[in-house]
Amino acid sequence: MAPLMTAVDAPPAAAGVVASSTAPELGGVGSGLVAVVSSLTDEELTARIGEMEAWIRRARMEQLRLIAEADRRRVYAARGARSTQVWLKGLLNIDGPDATVRVRLATATVDTGEESDAVGGVELPVVAEALAEGVISVDHANVISRCLSRLPEHARHRAGEVERLLVEHACRLCPRDLAKLADRIRYALDAEGVVRDEEAQFEARELHYATARDGMLVIKARLDRESGAKFVAALQPLAAPRPEEDGVKDPRTVGQRNADGFTSLLDLALESDGMPRTGGQRPHLTVTVNYEDLAATLQSNELAALGGAGTLEATGQVVSPQAIRRIACDSDVLPMVLGGDSLPLDVGMSQRTAPPHLRAALLARDGVCAFPGCDHPPGTPQAHHIRHWIDGGPTRVDNMVMLCAHHHRTIHTQHWNIALHEGRPVFTPPSSVDPDQTPQPGGKADPVVHKHALEQLIPPTTNTTRGHPMTTCAQPVGTPPCPQPETPR
Repeated sequence: MAPLMTAVDAPPAAAGVVASSTAPELGGVGSGLVAVVSSLTDEELTARIGEMEAWIRRARMEQLRLIAEADRRRVYAARGARSTQVWLKGLLNIDGPDATVRVRLATATVDTGEESDAVGGVELPVVAEALAEGVISVDHANVISRCLSRLPEHARHRAGEVERLLVEHACRLCPRDLAKLADRIRYALDAEGVVRDEEAQFEARELHYATARDGMLVIKARLDRESGAKFVAALQPLAAPRPEEDGVKDPRTVGQRNADGFTSLLDLALESDGMPRTGGQRPHLTVTVNYEDLAATLQSNELAALGGAGTLEATGQVVSPQAIRRIACDSDVLPMVLGGDSLPLDVGMSQRTAPPHLRAALLARDGVCAFPGCDHPPGTPQAHHIRHWIDGGPTRVDNMVMLCAHHHRTIHTQHWNIALHEGRPVFTPPSSVDPDQTPQPGGKADPVVHKHALEQLIPPTTNTTRGHPMTTCAQPVGTPPCPQPETPR
């Protein structure tokens, strides 16, 4: 299976390569060059960078001419190599695919008048001219070469037209965008061929996963275009960077954000009623742990004693007491009595620590996450017991708070304290985060905060009738009066 990511690196200078005399004057080498560069104005610096790029592109075209001549002479045979690609790979210390691309472009852009053993089959005179002028790069040329080589037989007579069109757009588009245009051209000229390609991609689909020695799950996949687009569309909003906090950007790498987004995607799937059931149960994460160890783990913030770890049934991997404490905050607990041989003897009823109606109330109060400053996108909030249920904490709104997965983990690992003040969660950081341990109000109280602020600005107008407050209201003529409180009889 091919690597999930590839990169094209600029090749290093090869030994014995002589620079063309048409290279731009650099004004010296070493510290002298640095001094010259630092003395340039912004406009001169911009112009010089553009000039260097054009020169590099022209030099690459000159190199392609040399490669084409070496291929014509079969220099590789005298050097003991089996092809020009293999010989070039060793000569320039470049990757095999890069060497293949250079040989293919060399034989396509240079007319040597002889048959070549190189991979190719198309001629690119317009591309050669653009490369020689330095207006397109080798990457552009590779996109055009691939497009023309895949044209169907009935459209080969239009190869020159397609080449000119792509070269024209290559002067304005980056190679990635040019590849999209080339794709559209091929879809227009080879409808049957692209359908066959899509069918072949679907047949080539694959996804593999395995548990590494360190316990992490390794996933490797190749998806067809449609499935890949679904994956990207579902993952991107969940993997977006978190908003800046106090000017500090999200410290997670792209890979970490994608992993977190994928985890949220799995949470959404597991909580969906559309998932197929096995034995009457929805798919779920099962952790097996000794009850006494579970109680000891949940009652202490310290590492549990030996045996306090649990087992993830899906993979057979051991999970730490800290992870058990976090998972158990918002989960179904299924009591099961096991015999000495670990065989089930009795099974109780599963009890959900946060039933749907309670989760709805928490969402209304806290939003997706009540942690101060959190702006987590809609996803899979987790209900956290302020006083854990194993310690006798009730499963009620006044003992629970809604947290996103990131801040749920933060609460458990950093040991934040949470309390309710006038019905709103207040978070007190540990001394390692804030030496003063200043309490911070939780999030989402916007409607309530706005209401209180408006009442301070515009106090409500009330009258009193028989000892009961009566709110005045403006009513259009002919409408029923405002409802009044009933007088006790």
